[in-house]
Amino acid sequence: MKKGKVFFVGAGPGDPKLITLRGLECLQQSDVIVYDRLVNPELLTYAREDARKIFCGKFPDRHVMRQEQINDVLVREAGEGQVVTRLKGGDPCVFGRVGEEAVHCASHDIEFEIVPGITAGIAAPAYAGIPVTHRDYGSSFAFVTGHLRDRQEDHRKWEAFARGIDTIAFYMGINKLSHICERLIEHGRDPETPVAIIEWGTTENQRTIVGELHNIVEKAEQHNMTHPAIILVGDIVTIREKMQWFQERGFSRLTGV
Repeated sequence: MKKGKVFFVGAGPGDPKLITLRGLECLQQSDVIVYDRLVNPELLTYAREDARKIFCGKFPDRHVMRQEQINDVLVREAGEGQVVTRLKGGDPCVFGRVGEEAVHCASHDIEFEIVPGITAGIAAPAYAGIPVTHRDYGSSFAFVTGHLRDRQEDHRKWEAFARGIDTIAFYMGINKLSHICERLIEHGRDPETPVAIIEWGTTENQRTIVGELHNIVEKAEQHNMTHPAIILVGDIVTIREKMQWFQERGFSRLTGV
């Protein structure tokens, strides 16, 4: 039996129109769609009517499928000759575990292709009126996961985050917000450094709050900010007052409150 193929496709940050043309092509030709929780359901309407859809989403407090099970599903389906699209929120290479899944496919001689997507660390700030780079606000930008394992608690890394990087986008960090702020301040970041939290970025449910390292935790609690959210740290956040363009439903132009 001829083996199939796996397409690792970035679905983009939430707005279904932000998927790439190549991503749509993959959806339209696939026999099986394996998709995550943060994928906009509207994208599934582009799949063939006879395509099977397998939900493997991960919630903050539980997993529908463990990573090993997802790996096995991809290999099994492609091994049976199916064309599979593994649809991931944002970009599959930015905290999307594509490295684990693609290596597993390769170890079973399954052909695959990676289709990049627009990642939330850039898109959510853009929709909130904050470009992540600007020549007047610094020359460095970093993506950092909020799921910091013990080995990542190296003080040298926090010193780099605090002193060596102008703008930082923290993913999956709402539950670690207090820890993140404390570590940045502890390692030399100015407590008055601006911070924005963008929840459900690029969707109709997007809302944004702005504060500073020393008070953003309190503001996040006041407004019950939850997953999914991007935490953006850096002076560039101040430009939001001049660049807001996306109407946030119910929380229009909510800044510094």
